[in-house]
Amino acid sequence: MTAPLSDDECRVLDALDDDELVASLVELVRVPSVTGSAAEGEVQHLLARWFEEAGLEVDLWSEDLEALRADPGFPGSEAPRTEAWGLVGTTPGAGPPALVLQGHVDVVPVGDPGAWAHDPFAAVVRDGRLHGRGACDMKAGVAANLAVARALHRSGVRTARRLALHSVVGEEDGGLGAFATLRRGHTGEAAVVTEPTSGRLLVANAGALTFRLEVGGLAAHGSTRLEGVSALDTFAVVHAALRRLEASRNESADPLFAGTRLPYAMSVGRVQAGDWASSVPDLLVAEGRVGVALGEDPQAARDAFERCVAQAAATDPWLREHPPVVTWPGGAFASGRLRDGHPLAAEVAGAVEAVGGQRPREAGAPYGSDLRLYAAAGIPTLQYGPGDVRLAHSPRESVPLDEVVAVARALTVLTVRRLTAP
Repeated sequence: MTAPLSDDECRVLDALDDDELVASLVELVRVPSVTGSAAEGEVQHLLARWFEEAGLEVDLWSEDLEALRADPGFPGSEAPRTEAWGLVGTTPGAGPPALVLQGHVDVVPVGDPGAWAHDPFAAVVRDGRLHGRGACDMKAGVAANLAVARALHRSGVRTARRLALHSVVGEEDGGLGAFATLRRGHTGEAAVVTEPTSGRLLVANAGALTFRLEVGGLAAHGSTRLEGVSALDTFAVVHAALRRLEASRNESADPLFAGTRLPYAMSVGRVQAGDWASSVPDLLVAEGRVGVALGEDPQAARDAFERCVAQAAATDPWLREHPPVVTWPGGAFASGRLRDGHPLAAEVAGAVEAVGGQRPREAGAPYGSDLRLYAAAGIPTLQYGPGDVRLAHSPRESVPLDEVVAVARALTVLTVRRLTAP
């Protein structure tokens, strides 16, 4: 049975301004905060001003990139950057926050602008959806977090416990911002990352590692290609073995991934070979990602990948004498999960039902996120936010505005309940 709304919960919900929420989301999407760009800092400073107006105590700082990169726990990064800004807003009071609402402000590049129906950063609203890069992943979640803090402040409801908003950069290429925020000492009793979840509670994330694979050949004139060895052909041997490895690693995935066809996907995202059209290519460089299973040490995933490449090379006469080279640049996402039976999942589900939503089911996500950094820091964490991740990183990226409002309402009830619990 759904618990009735308390007077305090009703007061804060009444103070939630839907139009203000949408206007803030539009303004956020119009800042082109691609990972590693100066616009990341621009959006962090914009949010810092909004945090202050919402009555939050604000910590806005320039992150020490050199020190972070030297830290043994550094999660890695791919995009070049010269700066990074951290931002945390906390309601006044003492003690660790009872709840952290977390979101990242960086977005991936737009790709081919011609593939978009609108300017990717115009934040066009059409048919009840907001379209644009970052609308779904995940500025809608960031705007919902802000709306909760604004409503709490505007309502005048005073709570004994504290709320914190964590706004981070660099999530898309490893989690630099979340790592820096936690290293700075910002913590909480529980956290909700408002990534797009399609109405589900994501209580676990698979991990992901970025690989670089160099496969050699022997150059020759294209008209006499049999005098050479094409790196495309030698790569085909390795790629077929990697496909078999992917299949075997997905044979017994965790039940949380029921309905997900490929929880631990292996994908080649970039391939470069040769330097002249009429020459046999003597080098192919492939870059991609390999999934890390729940509970798996990322080093074990690396070892399995490297063993597979070595075994494939041993079957090929050329590769036996010219073994491929595997390196691991870029971000490293370990897996992470909320402990089975932790009350946070039931609390979020109850808040969703309290505002008229259907009770969300628990599931796992096949991609990495900041969840694993918070969980590793001892903060029980799950993901619940507006949008469908299948639209993220695509020219179809958009988010339903009624869903953004519904999530903000559920998070508002969750916040009041956690901040007023004895």
